Amino acid sequence: MEYTKGNIGRVFTVRIDNKENLIEELENLATYEDIRSAVFVLLGAVGEANLVTGPLEKIIPPEPVWSELEKPSEIMGIGNIFFENEKPKIHLHTSTGNQEDVKVGCLRGGNETFMVIEVFIMELSGISAARMFNSNKGFAPIQFNNNQ
Repeated sequence: MEYTKGNIGRVFTVRIDNKENLIEELENLATYEDIRSAVFVLLGAVGEANLVTGPLEKIIPPEPVWSELEKPSEIMGIGNIFFENEKPKIHLHTSTGNQEDVKVGCLRGGNETFMVIEVFIMELSGISAARMFNSNKGFAPIQFNNNQ
């Protein structure tokens, strides 16, 4: 285990509108506002989305299992923002549901907001951290630059 500590900095309340891409809008906001480390929660609806709903097997690096949402679904989630290669990287786990299906997974790639998604971002100040790709693990875990 590694950790660092900091404080809550700026707080943002964000509205993502109908047909906008949630991940792209959050990346654009993080770039514009220079949000380099944050946690966020969200709620609303998606019209379509791609989720990684688990690894195929319990091996590292994992082979992702993809699920595609093609019908409007309610969504709630929690995620974080850290930079990777000088660009914001959104890591977002969500639960989605409609009258036929419920899924939990990591939202990645294409997605489209249906009606609205409301996001509440809490910037973390005093933390120096970034994502760095680890080829052995197959993903980019958070790396701390100032362990305490």
